[in-house]
Amino acid sequence: MKISAVVLTKDEEKNIERCLKSLSFCNEIIVIDDYSTDKTIEKVQSSKFKLQIKSKIQIFGKKLNKDFAAQRNFGMSRASNEWILFVDADEVVSKELAKEIVKLLNGYIVKENAYYIRRRDFFWGKELKYGELRRIRQMGLIRLLRKDSGKWLGNVHEEFKVKSQKSKVKSLNSFLNHYPHQTLKEFIQDVNYYSSLRAKKLYNQGKSVNILEIIIWPLGKFISNFLINLGFLDGAAGFAYAFLMSFHSFLVRAKLYMKKLDTVPLSGRHLRFFNR
Repeated sequence: MKISAVVLTKDEEKNIERCLKSLSFCNEIIVIDDYSTDKTIEKVQSSKFKLQIKSKIQIFGKKLNKDFAAQRNFGMSRASNEWILFVDADEVVSKELAKEIVKLLNGYIVKENAYYIRRRDFFWGKELKYGELRRIRQMGLIRLLRKDSGKWLGNVHEEFKVKSQKSKVKSLNSFLNHYPHQTLKEFIQDVNYYSSLRAKKLYNQGKSVNILEIIIWPLGKFISNFLINLGFLDGAAGFAYAFLMSFHSFLVRAKLYMKKLDTVPLSGRHLRFFNR
C-alpha cells in the first residue's frame, strides 16, 4: 500500500531536512506551512534535497489561526493515499519505525484503522524516559491512520478521534524521535506560546480558576512529574523539563485568570479584591 506523510511547518529551517530525510520511504510528502518567514520552504524546494528524499513533495500554505487540528485535517484532505503518517517538523522517523511501517502495509490485509506510535523525546542531548513524557514513550500517540477513518480535534494538544468505537486501533513497536525546544530560550518561548493557546481554549469553554489553583496546581504537577513519575532519574534535564512544564501550568491558569478578570466590571473588580 502507498503511504502519504503530512508535516506541519512554521519557521523550521533547523529541523526540516532531518525530518523529511527520515520520510524517504513514503510515496508522498505533504507539507502544510504556516507561512514561514525563515528558510524552511527554501530548503524544502531545493532540487538537491528533493532528489535525496526520492519522493514527491507538495507544499500548501495555510494560516494556522491557532488551530492545529484544522491544520492536520487540511493535510489529511490533501493526501492522495489511503494511509497517512503525521509527523511534526521537529520529529524524525527512526529507521526501525520506517521498516515496521513498510512491512505492515505491504505484508498483509490491514484491518486496523489507526496505530499508536511510541515517541522518544530528547532534551539537552539526553533521552527523557520519565516524568511527563513517560506515558507517551510507553503508550504513544495516534500518528499512522487510514484516510477518512476519523478526524483531528482540539486547537492545541490535538488528538485523532476515530469515527466509530468499533474501529480497530493497535500499537506499533518502534519509536518516533522527538527533538523539541533544544535551548532554554526556545523552551520558554514555546511555553509562553502554548500556554496562551491553552488559556484561550479554557476561556472559550467557560472554565474559571482561582488564586489557590494558580499556586497549588503547578506545584502538584512538578511533584507528580519529578517525584511520582520518576523524572529525577533523568537528571538535570529531567528537573529542567519538569520545572518548565510546571511553569506552563502556572501560565495557563494565570492567563485564564486575567482573561476572566478583564470581563469583570471595574467596580466589581474592586469589590472582589476588597472581599479577599
